[in-house]
Amino acid sequence: MTRVKRGNVARKRRKKILKLAKGFQGSHSILFRTAKQQVLKALKYSYVGRKERKRNYRSLWIIRINSAVRPYGITYSQFIQKLKIKGIALNRKMLSQLAILDHTVFKSIIESCELN
Repeated sequence: MTRVKRGNVARKRRKKILKLAKGFQGSHSILFRTAKQQVLKALKYSYVGRKERKRNYRSLWIIRINSAVRPYGITYSQFIQKLKIKGIALNRKMLSQLAILDHTVFKSIIESCELN
C-alpha cells in the first residue's frame, strides 16, 4: 500500500479550528481536541443565539408599545386589534420607534384607531 502524507491537510484543518478557538480560556484555545469541542459548542450557541435575539427584540418592542399606549387608556392587545381593524400596517419595530422618537405621530396613530 502506498504511503499517504497528510502533513498539509491535517495542519490546515487544525489551524482552522484553533483560529476559531482564539480567545477561549486556558487549554480550550491551545490544545486541538479541547479546542474542537469548544468550537463546536460555541457554534451551536451562536446558532441558537441568533434565533433568541429575534425573540428578545420582538418582546422588547411589545413592552415599549404597551408602555406607550397605557397613558391613553388602552392596552397593547387592544391597540394592535384596532390597528388591524383600521388596516394600519405598521410592524412592531416601527411602532416602538415612533413611540420613542416621535410622540406626535404615535399619538395621531392612537387617535386614528380610537375613532369609530
